[in-house]
Amino acid sequence: MNTPKSLSAARGRVLPLSEKEKTEEESGTLESSLLQLIDDNRRSSLQLREKTERSRKEAIRHAARTADLLVKAVNGGVEECFVNEKRIESEIRNLAVTVAKFGKQTDQWLAVTHAVNSAVKVSDHLYDLQISFRLL
Repeated sequence: MNTPKSLSAARGRVLPLSEKEKTEEESGTLESSLLQLIDDNRRSSLQLREKTERSRKEAIRHAARTADLLVKAVNGGVEECFVNEKRIESEIRNLAVTVAKFGKQTDQWLAVTHAVNSAVKVSDHLYDLQISFRLL
């Protein structure tokens, strides 16, 4: 039934001292390896997080710079439009003055031609009268 040999097998294997030390060393090595892996993973995660944060900040800076350049480009175009508008308005005023001046000159020419036409009619009428008096 229960023999000393079967009892020792039932209790488990008793390791000799040298094997026990090896197992403790291996478990210590395994534990330190796991701790090293965890530490490496934590360190690489931290580095990745820092790199991601730097990249995010850099992307924000680039986006802000791009937005500034776009605003400057649009504002430059708007400013150019305002300058052109002022130049066109000035040219319109100058043309309006010139048109008014030519309008006055045209009115003067019309008055002069009307006066000349009236004088010619009077002269023509006087000539006709003179001829009529000669005939009498």
